[in-house]
Amino acid sequence: MSYTVPEPKIFACTQSTALAEKIAKSFGSDLGKVKFSRYSDGEFQPSFEESVRGARVFIIGSTNPSSENLMEMLLMLDAAKRASARHITAVMPYFGWARQDRKDKPRVPIAAKLVAKMLETAGATRIITMDLHADQIQGFFEKPVDHLFASTLFLPYLKSLKLDNLTIASPDMGGSKRAYAYSKALESDVVICYKQREKANVISHMELIGNVEGKNVVLVDDMVDTAGTLTKAADLMMERGALSVRAITTHALLSGDAYEKIEKSKLSELIVTDSIPLKKQSPKVKVVESAELFADVMTRVHNNTSISSKFLM
Repeated sequence: MSYTVPEPKIFACTQSTALAEKIAKSFGSDLGKVKFSRYSDGEFQPSFEESVRGARVFIIGSTNPSSENLMEMLLMLDAAKRASARHITAVMPYFGWARQDRKDKPRVPIAAKLVAKMLETAGATRIITMDLHADQIQGFFEKPVDHLFASTLFLPYLKSLKLDNLTIASPDMGGSKRAYAYSKALESDVVICYKQREKANVISHMELIGNVEGKNVVLVDDMVDTAGTLTKAADLMMERGALSVRAITTHALLSGDAYEKIEKSKLSELIVTDSIPLKKQSPKVKVVESAELFADVMTRVHNNTSISSKFLM
C-alpha cells in the first residue's frame, strides 16, 4: 500500500495572525479559515471553516499572557484533533509560562510542565518553537519538539553592523551559555552581569564581571519583559567605559513602562523578533522577521527532511 503525503494546512490564533500570514506566504500556501464565536461573558469557540480530515495541520500562535492566548491554542488543537487531522503541529514562536520551569521555592507550580502536558492532551503531535527560556523544557514533552534558535536571524544582522572591539554580554548568570555561544560564533570576548532581585521584575543590585572599556557591547537574552535588567546593564556598561551598548532579545514582551525605560536608557538599539506583536513602535526597537525561518522548518517537517541546517549554534 502506497503512503499518501497529507495535505498541509496553516491556521492562526488571533494574536499571531500577522506573523501567520507572512509564514503562510513564505510557505506558499493560503492561511486557513477560522471563525471565532464569542459569548457575552468572554467565553469563545474557534471553528475551522474548511475540512482538515487527514491533513497535516499547522496552528500558529504565541502563548504569552494573558492566558486567553494559551486557551486559544488549546481549543484549536482540540478542534483539529476532533476533526480527524492526521498530524497537528503547534507552531509557538513564543512558548509562554516558560519562566516557571522548576520549583524555586516551596508550594509553587511548574507551569511550563503543565502547559506541555495540556498541549499534548489537546492534540498536538509536534511542537515547533523558538528560544525556550530553558532548554530542558523540551524534556517536558513526550512528543517531538523542534527548538529553533533566533541566532539564525540575529547573527547575520550583527555581522552586517561590522562593529570593532565587539564584546558579547549576558545580563545575568543564567544566560551565560547563550552569550558564550554567540561569542564563539562572532569570535569575541564575553562579559557577564551578576544581579540580585528584590522580587519578580525588581533588581536590587547589579555588578559586572569582565571589562567593557573601549568595547562595543551586545547584550544577549531570550526575552525582555519590563526591560529593567537590560537598561540597568546598558547604563552600567556605559559608566564602565563601553563605546556603545545594544541588545538582542528574541521575545519582546515589553510590559509596563518598558518602552519608556528603553527610550531613556543608554541602549543604542534593541533588536527583537516578531514572535510577539509589538504593543507600539519605538525608534530604538528594531524587528527582525522570523517568517521565512518558520516556513522553511515547516516545509522540511512536512516533507520529512532534516532541519539541522537551521541551527547555527
